[in-house]
Amino acid sequence: MEPLQMNMVSDTAVRVIFGTVISMETHKNIRSFCRELEKHPQKGIQEWVPSYTAVTIFYDPFLLSFDSLEAYIMNVCDSIEHHNLPDSMQVTIPVCYEEAFGPDLNQVAVHNQLTPEEVIELHTEPEYLIHMMGFLPGFPYLGGMNEKIAAPRLDAPRMKVPAGSVGIAGSQTGVYPLESPGGWNIIGRTPKKLFLPQETDPVLLEAGMRIKFMPVTTDEFLEMEEKEASC
Repeated sequence: MEPLQMNMVSDTAVRVIFGTVISMETHKNIRSFCRELEKHPQKGIQEWVPSYTAVTIFYDPFLLSFDSLEAYIMNVCDSIEHHNLPDSMQVTIPVCYEEAFGPDLNQVAVHNQLTPEEVIELHTEPEYLIHMMGFLPGFPYLGGMNEKIAAPRLDAPRMKVPAGSVGIAGSQTGVYPLESPGGWNIIGRTPKKLFLPQETDPVLLEAGMRIKFMPVTTDEFLEMEEKEASC
């Protein structure tokens, strides 16, 4: 398999492009490519970051020339074996969709001419694929959301979105792992901690995993939150 294109992002980074649209085939190519990078480490490569359609490789040009990196990338692509991809791990994310945790749920429902209950049903129905990790540590960008609950970003982003908030922006859904500013429609919140900086492996999720949202009551949320805090 050959990438569609390789672009120099800077004198220390190269973007390897595998597609032009978000698709399962492109995702599989990216997962396979990253797996081969792990299996065949190359001196001078510092890290790589997968996205929806590409992988950006950061390298030390004093240890690895661009020509050598390009040859390495092509060799890696030639050795990809899709059939050896491991099964994706599924993670269940409990979410409370009550108004106290999902202030924009009604707004999303009205925008799509649905009831809040229908939005919850459509949001919890799919199994979501994590295509990439996003702008915050542990923020998953998910594929598979039903277009019937798509909604535009807020006109005025919030200065503080609580950690664990589950949001919708356009045709995407995601979970805020940390308190931060944000313009997504918040439809619920999970008590599950997605980012634990004190841990050796601080990020719970990674690209290639699958997520299933599970609705819970306020009482269940508070009980789970207490257990998470004591861990």
